Amino acid sequence: MKLGMMFLLCAAAAAQEAAHQHPAAAPPVALQPLAQQVRQLEEALNYLGQPLPAVSHKRINDAIGDPDQGAAVAQIEAALDPYVLATVDINPESRVKVEQGAARPELVEAGTRLFLVKVINNGHVTAPLAVESPNSGAVYIRSTGNPAPPIQLTPRESAERWADISLYQRPPMGRRLSGLGLEYAVLEVYSRDAGERSAKISFNVGQGSQDIGFRNDVTILFTAQAARRITLRVKDENGKPAMASFVIRDRLNRLYPNPAKRLAPDFFFQPQIYRADGETVQLPAGYYTVQYNGGPEYLPHTREFEVSAAGPGEVAFQLERWIDPAKYGWYSGDHHVHAAGCSHYMNPTEGVEPGDMIRQILGEGLNIGSVLTWGPDYYYQKQFFSGKDDPLSKPDSLMHYDLEVSGFPSSHAGHIVLLKLKEQDYPGAKRIEDWPTWDLPIFRWAKSQGAIVGFAHSGWGLQVMGKDLPSYEMPGFDGIGANEYIVDVTHPGTVDFISSVDTPYVWELNIWYHTLNVGFRTRIAGETDFPCIYDGRVGIGRTYARAEGGLSYSGWLDGLQSGRSYVSDGKTHLMDFRVNGTEVGSNASEVRMAAPGTVTVTMKAAAYLPELPDAAIRNLPYDQKPYWDVERARVGDTRNVPVEIVVNGKAVARQMLAADGQVRELKFQVPVSESSWIAARVLPSAHTNPVFALVGGKPIRTSRQSAEWCLNAVNQCWTQKAPRISVAELGEAKRAYDHAREVYRQLIKECERN
Repeated sequence: MKLGMMFLLCAAAAAQEAAHQHPAAAPPVALQPLAQQVRQLEEALNYLGQPLPAVSHKRINDAIGDPDQGAAVAQIEAALDPYVLATVDINPESRVKVEQGAARPELVEAGTRLFLVKVINNGHVTAPLAVESPNSGAVYIRSTGNPAPPIQLTPRESAERWADISLYQRPPMGRRLSGLGLEYAVLEVYSRDAGERSAKISFNVGQGSQDIGFRNDVTILFTAQAARRITLRVKDENGKPAMASFVIRDRLNRLYPNPAKRLAPDFFFQPQIYRADGETVQLPAGYYTVQYNGGPEYLPHTREFEVSAAGPGEVAFQLERWIDPAKYGWYSGDHHVHAAGCSHYMNPTEGVEPGDMIRQILGEGLNIGSVLTWGPDYYYQKQFFSGKDDPLSKPDSLMHYDLEVSGFPSSHAGHIVLLKLKEQDYPGAKRIEDWPTWDLPIFRWAKSQGAIVGFAHSGWGLQVMGKDLPSYEMPGFDGIGANEYIVDVTHPGTVDFISSVDTPYVWELNIWYHTLNVGFRTRIAGETDFPCIYDGRVGIGRTYARAEGGLSYSGWLDGLQSGRSYVSDGKTHLMDFRVNGTEVGSNASEVRMAAPGTVTVTMKAAAYLPELPDAAIRNLPYDQKPYWDVERARVGDTRNVPVEIVVNGKAVARQMLAADGQVRELKFQVPVSESSWIAARVLPSAHTNPVFALVGGKPIRTSRQSAEWCLNAVNQCWTQKAPRISVAELGEAKRAYDHAREVYRQLIKECERN
């Protein structure tokens, strides 16, 4: 019996060993779900800065097109196997065992490499896949050369924890396995050191899923290529030290430093890094292509260089402007930037602080950056509010902390931006939940302390079909854009602006045009909502304002409030807009005419487009990002864009502008038959604030249809917002809405024509 039992045990052990050496094949897998998962995998690798080589991408495309599904699945496996570091085999009892894959275990010092994990899921498990390693937990070195906050380790622990090993389980990848018989995960391995290092890596799908005999782990010998610290010399157009953005790729199209495990001040969700003159980046030996820039007012440049043991120790970069609006008195600003939430680290201790945010502002050439505290991490981020410019500000680049009321009880009514606050906490509020449940009381409180206020991402909730401006379709008023604006604008001195550029232009401009048509004078401002609507860069949406007496936060906001400003993507500029010699923002933006006649409209205009069109942008529907971009305005395959003069919401004149970066004087003769508002635009790229031409001293009442639209909009807005206004505030809110209804009824009577 003993001999027989020993024989059976040995046979079982041999069978298990054979299974360990040769994992079971994947069960039959349907092509469609596998192909979809592989597309998500490719998308994640692209986002993480280490895309599959073009030849492998082609092999996958060819495989997916194979009518033989079994052969197609096999071809996909063959295309991905060279990048698999570990194969995880989950048996029908959910036991996990692992063996090393075919990928070369090559790393880079102070950097991250990505590998694939091939999961053969015979148990059809849908639990999260987890990875563990006693060698994981390295201390990062910030990419600027400064050490991250230290972790208290003994010398022996420090030597062993040379790596940081994790699975990328954020979108488009999932945290849980799908249950498909074959799928792939992305493994991120950061190496603190150069040279040969060994790591023990184990996988599991929950407690008790490990196979017997330590078979759920594998020991892999890695070789980490040494990296050289390269000093970047960055000069602006005047030869002065500057900050710039850098997108660095090797010949395999891999990003450096790899975004997967970046720490602030480098953000993992951006392909670029920002470096000032004299700062560094670590690169292993090889050839690199670098795209560098100083923001949309600068010409994009690309250069190549080689890194080897012999050098170089530093590389020089010269920035080149195509335009400098500040020389004409127009200063750029993005009033909607966040230091927490959305694409950011949700835990502020990971590094999103003023020192990290100023780099974004400097690197994109902004004169003003308003960093708005909001719901996510409100209690931590509010410590940076002072009511003054942040001490890290530069003379020509000011950073100022203010507030967006988002993630607050009133958020359903529309997110609002409060700028130039002296106090950040609403009276009597101890927590966010104590704030009002609608917008008007907050606006009034902010205005009482001299703030400049308006609505954020105005188009949300104001969706209409088509491109007509103005549109008479009634939006849902069911979003977080300029929804309650339709009420607030009827209360004098309450709302200064609505924001644009970060939502579809038709939705933003439509409500603004309607309220201008009945005599209101709210301004328009440009914003990015970084890193929520846009996380690529700050300053994608901008306000260019003329600040009297030179650049200051208060002066720039005064320019925004008075309408001495235009909005832009930074690639189109409509400066010094004048009607009959009166510049926008001066003399209350008014031109008085005794009788109908023709006015002279002038401006300085410039735009920049590359010579070749970008079909990926120009062919997008207008409700897909980027919402505002000069590429969308390009005429055919030329470098021309149309500059239009708008009177009461309708384009009445047009001239072509060569988007070659040259500033040109434009002049129009425009008939004015009644009191009207007049503006210039390049849609969807730039828009001025209006000048108001008053004929015979009469107010602007150009459209009964607009007045009727506004009245109906108040009613629609009430149906959506009233259910979420607190009982204690509902009576006051109803009176405010009733007031708006009466205002619009009166305006309907005063409008002489449709």
